[in-house]
Amino acid sequence: MARKDYFNDPHAPAANSVVPSVVAFVRDEEGRILMIHRTDNNLWALPGGGHDAGESISQTVVREVIEETGIDVEVTGLIGIYTNPNHVMAYDDGEVRQQFSICFSAKPIGGSLTTSNESKEVVWLEPERLDDLDIHPSMRLRIDHGLAGSQRPYIG
Repeated sequence: MARKDYFNDPHAPAANSVVPSVVAFVRDEEGRILMIHRTDNNLWALPGGGHDAGESISQTVVREVIEETGIDVEVTGLIGIYTNPNHVMAYDDGEVRQQFSICFSAKPIGGSLTTSNESKEVVWLEPERLDDLDIHPSMRLRIDHGLAGSQRPYIG
């Protein structure tokens, strides 16, 4: 399903839903970051997605990462909670979702890079190469917080 992201846009449509979601800041032994090129908005992002009933939030992280990337992970910490009401995503079915995303740190424990219907490219990327990618500002904030390695999670 196609989507359009609105960020601090006074002409953005009003949100009509909130769905808890997760993203995973996954780094390998070499310090590279696991990134996906999304099919829905054509932007680069950390892997993640919506929380499903019947699973814990850490199970959501593991499921979403393996679905979108082929990499099995172990959750290692909390980077932050992102609920900016000025970031909404409009989907082609009429849903306009306010951001509600929890960013976790995770480490790879198996698997191999594989694309999905949500990811047209999956790569391990050195942090200095992130500037070469088209990344949404709110996703960039999560990546910056992950790279900073703060002991206190961001709450905003």
